[in-house]
Amino acid sequence: MAAPRSSPVPAPGTAPRGDFVAETLELTAVRCTLPHCLTAAGAWALAFPAPGRLTVHAVLRGTVWLTVDGAERPVHLDVGEAAVLPGDRPYTLASGPELPVADTPPVDAAAGPFLHAGAEGRDAVTLGGRLELDPAAEELLTGALPPVLRLGATTAEAPAVRWLLAQALGELAADRPGASFALGHLAPLLLVQVLRALLAHGGADAHPAGLLRALADERLAPALRLMHGDPARPWTLAELARAAAMSRTSFAQRFKDLAGVPPLAYLRRRRMRLAQHTLRGTDTPMSAIAASLGYGSDSAFSTAFKRATGLSPRHYREAARAAPDFPARG
Repeated sequence: MAAPRSSPVPAPGTAPRGDFVAETLELTAVRCTLPHCLTAAGAWALAFPAPGRLTVHAVLRGTVWLTVDGAERPVHLDVGEAAVLPGDRPYTLASGPELPVADTPPVDAAAGPFLHAGAEGRDAVTLGGRLELDPAAEELLTGALPPVLRLGATTAEAPAVRWLLAQALGELAADRPGASFALGHLAPLLLVQVLRALLAHGGADAHPAGLLRALADERLAPALRLMHGDPARPWTLAELARAAAMSRTSFAQRFKDLAGVPPLAYLRRRRMRLAQHTLRGTDTPMSAIAASLGYGSDSAFSTAFKRATGLSPRHYREAARAAPDFPARG
C-alpha cells in the first residue's frame, strides 16, 4: 500500500459548487461485495436472507418476480429493469409471483458469483451486488429507501446500474491484476446511480427526514453552502438563518425537520467526517487538522473527535492504517 500523503484537511471543492451529495460522497468509503450472476429456467424460486447491506439487482434477460418480506405486493422486473433493496429484509427472486419457497433453503452467501435455479437453460439472467457503506453514506439513505425501489428500463439510471454490476462481476470472476482497485471505484459509481434514482423517485419531499432530503432542499442550500465551504468557521444560528432568508426559529425547525438534526449538530458532524477522511488518507499533523476545522487546540479537537467516534484521532489513524477497509465511525 502506498504511503499516505501529507496534506491539509481536504476542502470539499472538488465537486461542483452546491452539489452537496457529491461533496458528501467524497468523504465516504463504499465497497462492492458479493457481485453475482443468476441464471434460471422453467419454474424456479430462490430465497435470500436479509443481506444487511444495500442490494441491487438488474435483469439482463427474461422476467423476474421480486418479493420482499413485508412489502405490499411482489414486483415484476422485466428485461432492462433493476431494483434497489435497503438490505434489512429477506427476499425472494422467482419466475412467478406465487411460487412456493417454504422448502427452499436460503442462498448461501458463500455460494460463489454464479448461481443457477430451475431447469436447464437461461430463460432469465440477472446481475446482483451488495454495497457495504460507511456511516457517512448510510446517513444519506437512512429512512429514505422504500422496501423496493424499482428502476424502469427507460430511467436514466437502469442502464448504468446494469453496466456497473456487469463490470464488478467481471472483475471478481477474472481475478485480474488491479481487480480490487477496479471494484473499489465501481462501488461509489453504483451508489451514485442509486442516489440519483432515489432523488428522482418523487423528489426530495417524498422522503422522510434525513441527510439526503436536507441536501436536496433549495431553501437550505445557502446555509449548507456556507457550512460546506468553510467548516472551520464558528457559524452561528443567526448567520445561517440569514443566509437562508429565514428567521432563526423557522430555519432551525426546517433544518431539523428535514435533516433530522439541528444545524450546528450537522456542522459538528461534518467536521468529524472531514477529520476521519484526512486521518485515514494522509499524514497531516493533528495540530493542522485541528486548526483547519476551527478547534483552538489539539486537546479540544481530540475530545470532540473521541466523543463523536469513540476513538482518539491517533488511535483512529492507527486502526485505519492497520486495516485499509477500516470504516468511518460515529
